[in-house]
Parts: sequence; structure tokens; C-alpha cells
Amino acid sequence: MTIYTETMTYDDGLDWIHQQLKFGIKPGIKRMQWMLEQLGNPQEAIKGIHVVGTNGKGSTVNYLKTIFMEAGYEVGTFTSPYIMDFRERIALNGRMISKEDLVALLEIVKPIAEKLPLETGFEPATEFEIITTMMFLYFGRLHPVDIAIIEAGLGGTFDSTNVFHPLAVICTSIGMDHQDILGQDYLDIAVQKVGVLKEGVPFIFSENKVEVRQVFYDKAVQTHSQVYEFAKDFMVSGRSDNFTFNWQETQLTGLSLQMLGQHQVTNASLAIMCSLLLDEDYPLVSQEVIASGLSKAKWLGRTEMMSSNVMIDGAHNKESVAALIDVLKNSFPHKNIHILFSAIKGKPIHQMLDQLDRIGSVTVTTFPFPKALDLDDYPQTYASVANFQNWLATCDTRSEKDLYVITGSLYFISQVRQYLLAKPCYNKTSETKDKKE
Repeated sequence: MTIYTETMTYDDGLDWIHQQLKFGIKPGIKRMQWMLEQLGNPQEAIKGIHVVGTNGKGSTVNYLKTIFMEAGYEVGTFTSPYIMDFRERIALNGRMISKEDLVALLEIVKPIAEKLPLETGFEPATEFEIITTMMFLYFGRLHPVDIAIIEAGLGGTFDSTNVFHPLAVICTSIGMDHQDILGQDYLDIAVQKVGVLKEGVPFIFSENKVEVRQVFYDKAVQTHSQVYEFAKDFMVSGRSDNFTFNWQETQLTGLSLQMLGQHQVTNASLAIMCSLLLDEDYPLVSQEVIASGLSKAKWLGRTEMMSSNVMIDGAHNKESVAALIDVLKNSFPHKNIHILFSAIKGKPIHQMLDQLDRIGSVTVTTFPFPKALDLDDYPQTYASVANFQNWLATCDTRSEKDLYVITGSLYFISQVRQYLLAKPCYNKTSETKDKKE
């Protein structure tokens, strides 16, 4: 179904959305609730899964998407940030929303967002609040889906997505990120993440920190939620190319992933557990469907091989850097590893770089983005280059002994990926075409 309007161009609409970036990040859901009320609360019609956590949210959303698509259901996804195109954030069956439908949503949401500060005591809506409102309107009314898989932005309790009642909540991990907003320790961050849990909603998580687990179980008691803990209630054995999932009397064997790393096996297991729990609502999700869906799942910018020896990965905090290092050690043990790194401000770069320095030679750079870290802000002990294009020009893409890894901020990875796809030696054109159709 396509909804069409001629009163606003796509470029004008996208410019207006991006203009709201000036309002920054403002945790809280009251602005969201007001805007959604003006729209008749479309989020109440959504049947969905809420995915929170520090790392692994996007991959877990992707596993769930492919599983439910494989079963024949129409699946809506909401993710951030985007890698190639802003419209990736709202997608139907893996295809980003059309320009026409995005404009149609803006025609409805923009007047309400503009009324918000005029008719209430609230500050103007942020960019994330506006795109989240558009998503709820799309999946809840304009293009209803069988299931929506919704990734939280920052935190949980005060995140813009925390305005619907999900079928299940998944928490992928708790890491030290966005401490200026979420809190200075794991305990504070855990409280924020699990704040999305609603009355009677099952909670699926992977976490081994004692204090975090206690927060999760305490919240589950308050909401009368059944808890499903990875490595306790359900577990896996094996590696990403061949692993087994066990839960009670259920066993899935011979599972395989295209995405590298043991952390991806954990993410996939969360998706499996959630899929099994929802079997009454979605009876077409069989064990065979789950296995087939997982084997097809891909996620842009996560340990993604752009050529035989060039990898990009959005390792944007300590935990995701550790996961990347695990992949490099286990999947490329005999390679000479060369790493290009760039981050945004506010990240623990000394610790991240120290981890990367143990696995390969590290060069730092910057990139055109408002929050990108300047070259002068990196430790002077590392080699530096003015831009990633210059570093890529020195790579020997035919070498069998070298592996080139570009990592750091997902905003950085997005720019690198777009640049690489324009080069003939990086054969990814068919995948890009599929995403844009």
C-alpha cells in the first residue's frame, strides 16, 4: 500500500526532520504521549517486540525480522542509526519505507509537532521523537503489520519508544555508554533499560553482572513478568557456523549464522527464545523456519566483509570493541590486522584504542560529523591520517596475509561504506539495490 501526497517534497521533508536535531536529546515520554494522543494513539494497535540494551540491539532485531518474514508474516522494524539511507529506520519486510509514504507521514505529523510547544508547556519535539511518532503511526494505522520489532534509542524508561505495550521485551546487554544521560555505572544503566518492562510481559535477557541481574529480577517481580535468562533458562553450545539451542524439552541443532562472532550466537539465541515464546500468536514460526531465517540474516556495518580482506564494523564502545576483537582472534588468527578507528565525542577512546592495539596496528582519523572527535583529541601515540580515503588508498586489497578493519562510530562506518560501494572492487551493488527497492 502506498499513500501519496504532492504537497511536500521528500527532500523538503527530510530537511525539516534533520532541522530538529538542533533540539538535541531530551529524555522523557510526555511529548511523545501528547503527539500520539493527537493522532488517536496508533501505538495501541501495535503487536510488537521491544528490544533494549547497549550492544546487539540491531542484530537481534534483524534476526527476529528474518525469522518472522521466513514464516510469511509482514514485519515492521524500527532501528537506529541508519547506515546508507535515513529511510532504513522504518522498514517493511526488510525494505525501507518509500519516499512517498514517508512524506505522507510527515504531512500528518509535522503540524502536530509544530503545535506541541505552542499548545503545551513542553519544549519542541526532537528528531528522534518525530521519527518515532511517524513509525507508530505507520505500523499502527497507515500500514498495519503482523508484528513490529522496535529498537529503543537511548535507555528505556525515558526513551521515546517506551509508549506501547509489547508482547515481549528483550535486553541484549548492559554496557557503559551514554553515561551522561543514563548514569555512571552498570546499575543505573540497567534500571533505565529495564524500565520498559510492562505488566505481565515476558522478559528475555543476557547478562552476567550480579548487580544487573538483581535489578532485572526485581523489576520482573514488580511487573509480574516471567524471566528467561540466557545461559540459565535457555542456552547454546557451538559457534556461529554450527550451534545448538536448548530450552526445556526444545532443542534446535545445526543452526548457522552469516554474521561472525560468539556475541552473534548470543543475540540469535535471544531471538530464538522470543520466537518460541510467541508461538501461540504466531504459529507459523516453526523450528525449521527459525533455522532458515537465522541462516539468511545479515546486518549492514557489523563485521561486514566489503571485500575478501576489508571489514567494516561499528564497534562504538568498550563492549563492542571486545566483541570485534573476539571475532578477529577466532576468525582471522593468522592475518596481519590493520585497524582504522574513528569515534564521536564522549566515548572511552583510551580504553577502546588500548584493546584494539593488542590485536593489530592502529591508525586514528576523523570524519565530517558534528560530534566526531578531532584528530588532536586522540592520544598522540597512535598513527593518524587526515581522512579514511587516504588510509584506504594504502590498503593492498589483493593481499592474502593482511586484513584491513575500519571500525568505531556507526556514523563513521556509514560514510566509509557509502564510499566503498562506489568503488568497482567492492562488489556490493546487488545488496544495495535490494535495500533501495
